[in-house]
Amino acid sequence: MIMYKNKLFLFFIAALLSLASCQKNPTVVNYTNQYSTSSYPNSFDDLNSVLTSCYSNLRDQYLYGFDLMPKVLANCTHVANAAYSDPDWSGFINVTALAPQNGFVNGIYQALYAGVKNCNVTLAAADFYQQNYAKPNEAQEIDQVRGQAYFLRAYYYFMLECFYGEDWVPNPSAADTLGVPILTTLPSTLAEAQHPRASINAVWSLIESDLNQAITLLPSSWGSSEVGRVTEWTAKAMLGKAYVFRKQYTEALPLLQDVINNSGKSLMNYNDYRASFVGIDTLGNPVGKFNSESLFEINVDQNSLGGYGVYSSTSNASTINGLIWPPYGLGSDGYEWTSQPLGYGGNDGFHDMNVLRFGFNLGTTSTPGAWYLVNNPNFNSSKPASVTNPEFVMDPVYKAASIAARSNHTVDPRLYVCAMQPWVDSVRGAIDNHTWSPVAHPSYIFGDTDPWSEYGWSFRKYAPVYNNENNPILSSTNTGPADAADLFLLRLADVYLLYAEANANTGNNATALEYLNKLRRRAYGLDPNAASSLDYKSLTDATPAANANDPVLGHNPLYYERWAELFNEGHWWFDMCRWHLGASETAFYGTSRTVGALQWDNKAYAWPIPLTEINTNPEVPASAQNPGY
Repeated sequence: MIMYKNKLFLFFIAALLSLASCQKNPTVVNYTNQYSTSSYPNSFDDLNSVLTSCYSNLRDQYLYGFDLMPKVLANCTHVANAAYSDPDWSGFINVTALAPQNGFVNGIYQALYAGVKNCNVTLAAADFYQQNYAKPNEAQEIDQVRGQAYFLRAYYYFMLECFYGEDWVPNPSAADTLGVPILTTLPSTLAEAQHPRASINAVWSLIESDLNQAITLLPSSWGSSEVGRVTEWTAKAMLGKAYVFRKQYTEALPLLQDVINNSGKSLMNYNDYRASFVGIDTLGNPVGKFNSESLFEINVDQNSLGGYGVYSSTSNASTINGLIWPPYGLGSDGYEWTSQPLGYGGNDGFHDMNVLRFGFNLGTTSTPGAWYLVNNPNFNSSKPASVTNPEFVMDPVYKAASIAARSNHTVDPRLYVCAMQPWVDSVRGAIDNHTWSPVAHPSYIFGDTDPWSEYGWSFRKYAPVYNNENNPILSSTNTGPADAADLFLLRLADVYLLYAEANANTGNNATALEYLNKLRRRAYGLDPNAASSLDYKSLTDATPAANANDPVLGHNPLYYERWAELFNEGHWWFDMCRWHLGASETAFYGTSRTVGALQWDNKAYAWPIPLTEINTNPEVPASAQNPGY
């Protein structure tokens, strides 16, 4: 938003023009796609339509609609191991190459500021409507619109500050380093649209002020037809999160405890929790939407006729993250090396080190005594090899051991929420829209020197498990169903983890452990509120990551539980940055398919201010760039 001054000014003028009525003298020739600024919004429905843009912007191509999760966050945290050499992606895989001209750096910045702009437009529209057209009994409803705009503006600034502010840079040179530009009103001139970088404290003060406003104005709940709107509890949870990120633990504790005790939210059981990240059941029925632990989510409509997601030519509310991390199924000939993805092939794969970190330690083919494909004793050589008549199958001894690891809980069950194991799990849609096939290694790994040394698991969380997003199969039209699962931006599990962190940092280790253990128990299918033999006994107890010789998460339940519970939900980058885990995470993952040996540079704790912002905004000169860029 701040980044392109001339375009930005026109963008704001367009926003102002959108606050208008289509009523006009039919003899007057004017633009038919603009409203009169003198009379819009003139109804509460009009005001709600202005508010809608604050929510819908979250599905921008550069945000949760497509790029942010699978292309950026999954790769800079090594959730994914990209098999794609796009230079913008590579900048987030090997962060020593991260640069101000990176397309994702620019696009995310632009999209987040567009969200800020939409919220400012909504707040101005609420004032205009109340002053000119509101009915006497609408004051509370107007305030609720304001509350939603304040919350969403705080959310956009939270993301901007965590990505682009100098908050997490080690040993900053100044007591209050640079944050991001602050804009809280609609500019009427180009100069008013150009702002310098504010201080970190100023940005966080705005976030906290907006969230406190939202708490005051928002209802505790909405009717069943409006469950997608944020509530008082969403704002309290987000403010608690902001306080934890700022290490203001005393301020965070009562807010987070209030959400836990009084919001009416509760943890789902393991089966429902696992189902919610796929979004549909085996029959295609929606599951997991607005569940008992969701505080803020993006509603995803899988229907996308005539197109899909952010590229659809028709109006829909879909996302297409699953295109980049689809699972793979056996090819129609029953062979792994012709495996087919349920989306784009060869973009992102599940990084092998994640399999180990969840505690799976049965080895790969190159491990002595571990698995490999064997001849299928039931293969009918008189018929062609196929999904139902494969010539090779997984070694039955290894398969039995893998299934036993699941049922005996010797592996963190959240691995099976997040990923799918070749030959043990199944998908529908790799061959056609009806045929089920075993999950296969991605076909691209068979060009590697030793593919059988790779686990080659597929994504499951937020992946298209029961449908192919390239439908018709192998078609370039991409007109099939898009993602099915809602995206959960804030849920009770996150609140539990933040509450545990705040307690651990205020000397209440017993409470911290209890809330970590509640999530651990749920993950293992136990009652979250009943002590179990699986409970962590201390904040330095061994975690499943200890099996992978993980020097950091292996004996840090707080770090491990945030990583495991919120895996692939877009949170771990912030945790890596605020805890300064960049070097240790890079060392743990070691390598990437596209860049080889991974490297770390502390400059990456703050993404660069986009080059376009520096080139077009005189208030943000090159001297105001983040360190190292």
